[in-house]
Formats: sequence, C-alpha cells, structure tokens
Amino acid sequence: MFIVTGASKGLGKAICLRLIKNNKKVLGLARDTKNLPFKSLNCDISSTEEIRSIVRIVRKQKLNITGIINAAGIASMNLALTTPSVTTEKIVQTNLLGTIYCCQLFAPFLVRNKNGTIINFSTIAVSLGLKGESIYAASKAGVESFSRAFAREMADFNISVNCIAPGPIKTDLIRGVSQKQVEKIISNQIIQKQFTPESVCDLVEILIDKRAKTLSGQVFHIGGV
Repeated sequence: MFIVTGASKGLGKAICLRLIKNNKKVLGLARDTKNLPFKSLNCDISSTEEIRSIVRIVRKQKLNITGIINAAGIASMNLALTTPSVTTEKIVQTNLLGTIYCCQLFAPFLVRNKNGTIINFSTIAVSLGLKGESIYAASKAGVESFSRAFAREMADFNISVNCIAPGPIKTDLIRGVSQKQVEKIISNQIIQKQFTPESVCDLVEILIDKRAKTLSGQVFHIGGV
C-alpha cells in the first residue's frame, strides 16, 4: 500500500488514481478527504500529532506500507519582503517539515520490510531561482537536500528516496500565476511545453517499479532544466 499525501486534489489525487488503475493499494492523506474514490484519511501533514494518529491506524489495521509519496504542498507567489510571516511559516511547515515528518514517521514501516520507495516533491523554482517564489523555493530546496541525505540513510534497508521537481503543471497550485509568467518559466525548460499531472504520474510509475531500484538520491525535473 502506498501512502500519498495531498490526495484530495492536484498531483496527489492524480497519483492515487493512477496507482489504483495499476492495481496498487492506496491510502490517501489530506486535510479534507470527503468524497474521494479511494481509501483516505483526514490528516494535516504539518502536524506530527495528526501523522502519529495515522501511524496508529496503520498499525491497528495491519496495513502493509510499501511506499510513501509526499505530494502535499502549498505555494505563494510573492516577494520575500512583502510576504507575511504567517505565510512564510505555513509554507515551510507544510512543504519542508511536513515532508520530513512523513518520512520520519512512516518510513519505519518500510525499514521493517527492508524494502520500499519514497518520492518527495520539489519544484523547478529551486533550479531557476524564480522571482516571487523565494520562500517557496527555499522550502523545496530543503526537501531536495533532505531527500539526498535521507536516501543515504535508507540505502541499507533497500529503500529508494527520490525527488520529482515539476515545472508549471496544470493544477490549482499555479492558479494565481499569470499565463505570461508560466510561459517565461516554460521557456527555461529543456522541453518547452506545459505538462499535465499525467506526465508526473508516468514518472512516478517508473520510480516505483522494482527495476528502478538503482535510482536513489536524485532530483528528476519534468521538462528538464
């Protein structure tokens, strides 16, 4: 069973649906899981207590966790100097600490099996240093750095840890980004087109395949940089 965060919409939901299509079991986590067509539980991943409550449920139900996909994330297009501190804290708490918490608290299930896959999410904003995304990029740069080091820590347990760093994918996350800004970002990609969640799901399929066990500690850019 794969634990997928951010499962209520966007990339998280698309990944859950693709996994189910491929006959994989899914446990989706999100703040609001109402009406989702797969097994899901309410959880704010920025809270260690809420994640621990999910851990207890997993143990009680004796679920066999084989992978963790940390797709939950938030963004705020704003200059650092004009970003309220509460927004800064929310971005870092969700994107960076939320990813770390999920890895810390769910990875022991994989360690016990001495097998598994962890996929974390970064962004093209890290590589390009996009104006107006400094705080968002900083939170995701932390995810990349954590993932590289965590991959080394997990290697002895046959667990791979990788990052996917998409460009502007067609989801609610870039709803506040103008088309002009989207086009400017795309112009910096090697493959200059806007991708869909399906492209991300294709890469997830590759990374969870047992033949991809030689890949760990890497950051994969959708579109290339």
